[in-house]
Amino acid sequence: MKLLIADDSLMIRERIKNLVRNFTEVSIVGEAGNGKTAMEMIRKFDPDLLLLDLRMPEMGGMDVLKGMKEANMRTKVCILTNYPYPQYRDKCLALGADYFLCKSDDFEKLNIVISNTIKESEKRNANKIIN
Repeated sequence: MKLLIADDSLMIRERIKNLVRNFTEVSIVGEAGNGKTAMEMIRKFDPDLLLLDLRMPEMGGMDVLKGMKEANMRTKVCILTNYPYPQYRDKCLALGADYFLCKSDDFEKLNIVISNTIKESEKRNANKIIN
């Protein structure tokens, strides 16, 4: 499974990479410190999962979501934010986010998000082989 991390905090990106080391099926295809770079990397690498911060320089997470929706991208998106307000959650889910997690309260739930995405990715790849 291909993973892209988009967060302006190097500390958070390192924390995510440490967590991902537990998953041999996951390949981190890129890291972006801003939304503009994230969009470029999404187009280039077509990741299975994007871990996306809301507040980043140049282009915020919601703008990335809008761009992905307009381009009909199928990448699973997990918002990982320090701003877990209901209005942000509702807007992100409406824009196509699959998960909405708080960095401080829900970080360990990333294990579930990654596991679910691995299973979905394996299922899609198996269907490609059969078809």
